[in-house]
Amino acid sequence: MAASDGIQFGVTLPLIDVGGDPDTVRRFAQTAEYLGYHHLMAPEHVLGVNVASRPDWDPGRNTSADLFHDPFVLFGFLSGCTTRIGFSTQVMILPQRQTALVAKQAASLDVLSGGRFRFGIGIGWNPVEYDALNEDFTNRGKRSEEQIEVMRALWADPHVTFKGRWHNIDDAGINPLPLGRNIPLWFGGHQDVTLKRIAKWGDGWIMLAHPMGDVANAEFAKLKRYTEDAGRDPSDIGIEVWMSTAEGGPDDWKRTAEAWAEAGVTHVTCNNVYGRNQNKRIADKSMDAHLRAMEAYWRAVEDIAA
Repeated sequence: MAASDGIQFGVTLPLIDVGGDPDTVRRFAQTAEYLGYHHLMAPEHVLGVNVASRPDWDPGRNTSADLFHDPFVLFGFLSGCTTRIGFSTQVMILPQRQTALVAKQAASLDVLSGGRFRFGIGIGWNPVEYDALNEDFTNRGKRSEEQIEVMRALWADPHVTFKGRWHNIDDAGINPLPLGRNIPLWFGGHQDVTLKRIAKWGDGWIMLAHPMGDVANAEFAKLKRYTEDAGRDPSDIGIEVWMSTAEGGPDDWKRTAEAWAEAGVTHVTCNNVYGRNQNKRIADKSMDAHLRAMEAYWRAVEDIAA
């Protein structure tokens, strides 16, 4: 999507701050849809550590005190509460889940939501989760590549035969298949190998580590080169960044979104609960504060939205 086409704007479900009961998530999602947001974003963790037993735990990392609904369950519920707004995982930690099961869950969500699911995936950072889920943390990157091949095959055809290093499917398949026989795959992560995976298999990059400027622009240019080297059109790959209302005001938010668009960004998610790297979280954690911030951001950027 070219910058002149406008930007797609999303908003993060702030479950860590406001909780996850049905009325809360329904109200937030329906308000976002009413305002005009293109998508709702949810992060993912299966397990959180008990920091009482880990005094050296990075205070910026998630713990058992942070609420995360399973995204497939959450978005399945919200797809019945909404009609238009899309859903995006940012990101689901793919290698700590069984591949065929993930393919099935994603396809079911795609069908039940009417094709509104955009699948953001990553390889994660927390070995505690991998150990508890009986998956190997050390080979997660390479294994994720085979997982992508398996998922793409299962989404495309009713019966699949696949024999790889970690997967063996003998003439079997999932039902239902996704509506378009595929689901958009967006990748989180910032290593060179991640950019090469995006260039080969991805529909987009969720870029969180770099503020606007020379470093981000250089990474965007690198992704473009890798994509061309892979024989694909770089315009087919989107780029997403996160912003928040914690700093500046409406004019600043709009200018920043416009500048990101000029740099090639196609999607912006208003994330008011993330406080790492250059990202800031809002101080007030109440539901009313999040609803006000969500509306203020949309009013600032709605005339440049796709």
